[in-house]
Amino acid sequence: VPRLYDGTGGRVTLDGVDVRDLDFDTLARAVGVVSQETYLFHASVADNLRFAKPDATDEELHAAARAAQIHDHIAALPDGYDTVVGERGHRFSGGEKQRLAIARTILRDPPVLILDEATSALDTRTERAVQEAIDALSANRTTLTIAHRLSTIRGADQIVVLDAGRAVERGTHEELLERDGRYAALVRRDAQLEPTR
Repeated sequence: VPRLYDGTGGRVTLDGVDVRDLDFDTLARAVGVVSQETYLFHASVADNLRFAKPDATDEELHAAARAAQIHDHIAALPDGYDTVVGERGHRFSGGEKQRLAIARTILRDPPVLILDEATSALDTRTERAVQEAIDALSANRTTLTIAHRLSTIRGADQIVVLDAGRAVERGTHEELLERDGRYAALVRRDAQLEPTR
């Protein structure tokens, strides 16, 4: 979708327009990506957020950070939004960096959102906070979620199961469980791996 590479067959369209017919600026404004690898710059928190929207007001920064479940943490830092994140964000945990990336994407407000393993490196407690931020970000926009953790996709309108590069199943969580195919097997496997409480 963001044309990191072009498909070898078929078409990918946004509102009926082939993405190959869009210039990269238009495509960049239309598609936001939150990946498992979060990139932060050696600059302040505010500057990292404003990378997505240079003219964002402080109020907009705070609203985006609140939606991403990271405002309270930022506000508690000695320099608040003026805190320098450090080289590649080393002053922040993985979950905090993910939430900063989500806040940055909220500021951009793209109509299409791609979440590429956005919670894969997080512990369960942090994943819940990040998932709340992702749910806020996903509201009222087309969202494509790439995930191995099934908990992140259970509520999706459509789930497409890929196996060896091919789509082998498609449906809602409930429909795919009823079919008792590849997806249902993955759900059973995850249930066996869940720690007992």
